[in-house]
Amino acid sequence: MDILILFYSRHGGILEMANHIARGIEKIDGIYARLRTVPEVSPVTEATADSIPKTGAPYATQQDLEQCAGLILGSPTRFGNMTAPLKYFLDTTTPQWLSAALVDKPAAVFTSSSSMHGGQESTLLSMMLPLLHHGMIIVGVPYSEPALSLTETGGTPYGPSHVAGPDSNRPLSEHEKQLCQALGARMARLVAALPPA
Repeated sequence: MDILILFYSRHGGILEMANHIARGIEKIDGIYARLRTVPEVSPVTEATADSIPKTGAPYATQQDLEQCAGLILGSPTRFGNMTAPLKYFLDTTTPQWLSAALVDKPAAVFTSSSSMHGGQESTLLSMMLPLLHHGMIIVGVPYSEPALSLTETGGTPYGPSHVAGPDSNRPLSEHEKQLCQALGARMARLVAALPPA
């Protein structure tokens, strides 16, 4: 069974988080991570992106959503909200909403911002809203994870977060890595325990 990690990463922090979440997922036997990204949104309506990115994870398709056993969304913060590319992709999921393709599947979210108070929690909440409309089961990070109480960088009970610094190039702290892996492992345990949706 696959858990889809669907993300948009501009400076690499979200990609690094996605990789740590994937490590956590794959600690659980029989559960695998599938990494997918979304293309940029162009203000020029005639512009089109290549169907395959030059580097990194492939672009997500609607079939990735339909086939996943769980979904984890990742986005940098943009004024306390998810990025336009991820929001645009989610706005195209009406067919999956109509067919109830995501109902009762577990879902989680993660984010990164340049500053400590850069809107991380509101961004995480903004990503949860479409998941709730799809009937998904939201999974957070419980305080039984020691890193959640010890972190002086990123980390919230709503989902893992990262403080990337003013130049968006600060590496993940050990606590941020631990929280990403803990979320991945928790999601995988839930997917393994739940009956197929």
